Amino acid sequence: MSVASQAAPGVEPATTSGVSRHQVTAFAVMVLVLVAAPFFVYPLFLMKALCFALFACAFNLLIGYVGLLSFGHAVFLGSAGYTSAYAAKTWGWSPELAIVSGTLVAAALGVVIGALAIRSKGIYFANITLALAQMIYFFCLQAKFTGGEDGIQAVPRGVLLGLLDLRHVLTMYFVVLAIFLAGFLLLYRTIHSPFGQVLKAVREHEPRAVSLGYSAERYKLLAFVLSATLSGLAGGTKAIVFQLASLTDVHWTMSGEVVLMTLLGGLGTVFGPVVGAFIVIALENYLAQLGAWVTVAQGVIFVICVLTFRRGVIGELSRLLRTPL
Repeated sequence: MSVASQAAPGVEPATTSGVSRHQVTAFAVMVLVLVAAPFFVYPLFLMKALCFALFACAFNLLIGYVGLLSFGHAVFLGSAGYTSAYAAKTWGWSPELAIVSGTLVAAALGVVIGALAIRSKGIYFANITLALAQMIYFFCLQAKFTGGEDGIQAVPRGVLLGLLDLRHVLTMYFVVLAIFLAGFLLLYRTIHSPFGQVLKAVREHEPRAVSLGYSAERYKLLAFVLSATLSGLAGGTKAIVFQLASLTDVHWTMSGEVVLMTLLGGLGTVFGPVVGAFIVIALENYLAQLGAWVTVAQGVIFVICVLTFRRGVIGELSRLLRTPL
């Protein structure tokens, strides 16, 4: 019996029919818009949004398709950022090696934290991930190589693969775009694979999935590690782009921010986290002039959006089109 036929009720089959024309069209439109965007919009803003979009997509895999709410996901973004920044600045590594090293550190942390937290459920899982993430935060605050509150600054972008000079803004942008698209497609393939169908079955009815012979804990741990790895990829890339690794990316508020991105865009949707990330980053950028009132303004806007779009922006659009997006 196939995984699709064993999956819990409400879980779509893992066949090519699960990939709708609307999703293919949406992906093509997204790629075209992002390719043309740097010629009309400030590239640094776009690169920041793309890094957080990948971070939100990775987080969405965990909460949207496995049903696990992590309040410590910033640890993977921030630890990878510190590792990549240190490797590029202190050891003089090329940008691709620096980003890979940060990604591997995030993956290793994902294995450790996931192994410790994955047996818990609900608020207990969220609290354990938050507690472990705060331990890493205070380590980054006290460790000498992280620069404390100053962080690691003036990180060289270098030359990618010995060919692409990342000091040029457009070159850097298209490298970031390529990394984002690679991560996005990997997540998309994961969601629509037999592995993804098992994750959805575990989310919908874990006891039934276990009765069918699937090790729920193993699948959840694999999903957690994959989510941590791609979060690390986003963090390492961000450190190279902005030539900075700071405590902001490893603080618990960053974990809350990625939750908002996912909820605002659409929980459990493919394109929702991307839209949510762009909305949040745009709000931060254009509301910065409000100074201390920026948090209040963001809160009001988020409350309005959540009340208006209960399924998120893409979730509501998907409902109207009656097709998954």
